[in-house]
Amino acid sequence: MNDSMVEQFRRDGYIAILGFYDPQDIADIQAGVQRIVRLLARKYGVDANTETPEAAMTSGYLALIAKNRAWGGEVYDAVKQIPSFMALAASRRNVELFETLRPGSAAGVAAGGYGIRIDNPREEKFRAPWHQEFPAQLRSIDGLVYWSPLIQVTPEMGPVEIAEGSHVEGPVPVYDDDGGIGKSGAYSLRLDREQERLAQYKKIAPLSKPGDLLIMDFLTLHQSGLNVSDRPRWSMQFRYFNFNDPVGLDISWKGSYAAGVKFSDLLPNLRTSHS
Repeated sequence: MNDSMVEQFRRDGYIAILGFYDPQDIADIQAGVQRIVRLLARKYGVDANTETPEAAMTSGYLALIAKNRAWGGEVYDAVKQIPSFMALAASRRNVELFETLRPGSAAGVAAGGYGIRIDNPREEKFRAPWHQEFPAQLRSIDGLVYWSPLIQVTPEMGPVEIAEGSHVEGPVPVYDDDGGIGKSGAYSLRLDREQERLAQYKKIAPLSKPGDLLIMDFLTLHQSGLNVSDRPRWSMQFRYFNFNDPVGLDISWKGSYAAGVKFSDLLPNLRTSHS
C-alpha cells in the first residue's frame, strides 16, 4: 500500500489490490476444497470430476448439487474449516493492511464473519442484494470486508458490484423482504429508499483472479452480481473490525446474524418498516 492507494480507499470506500496473497497459500486452499468435494462425491456415489482443484470446484461440484442441492450446503459448511483457509483469515498480512487503512486501530477478526461463498449459476435465493456489511455483521461500525476469488471471475460470473463512494452516507436503515423466493436472514435485508440512494453513485464491478484482493468499508453499498455463466463463483470473505471503535465498544463487539443476535435489538435505529 502507498499513500495514493490509502487516499483512494478513503475516497471511494474500496480498493482492489492485485496479487495480494501468496499463490501457494491460495493453492493450498484450493487443494483443500478439492479434497472435500472428492470425499463427498465418493460418500454419495456421484460421478464427479475432481482431478484438479478447478475441476472439483466447477464441474465436480455442479455434478454433486445436480443430484442433491443440499449436498452443496455440506461443501459450504466444510470448506470454511480448511486449516489453510483459517490461517489466511487471521494472517499477519491482513492485520497489517487493516492497521494501514485504519491508523490507530486494534484489529479483530469477526467470528462467524469469515467463509467461502459459492454462488451457483442463476441461483437468486442466496444472492446478496445491495447492502452494507455493518447491519449483518455488527462488531464495530469501523470495519473492512476482504473479498478474494478462488477461481478467475469473468463478467458472466457476476463480479461484486460496488457503489463508489457510498460509505460516506453512514449507516442506512434496512427492512425485511424475502423477494418472493424465501430469502431469509441477511439475504432478506433491503436498503431504505434503495433505488433513490443508489442513483447517486457510480457502479463498478472489478474483475479479479485468485490472489487478488478487493477490500471494502463496512458502510460501502455493494451487491453480489448475478452469475449467468455455467460455472459457480467461488470466493473467500474475511471481516475485520476495530476494537477501538466507540460503537463497537458500546455494544461489546457483538455480532449479528452469525452470532444469533438481532442487530435491531442493539441498534434499533437501523431497522425501518418501509421501503
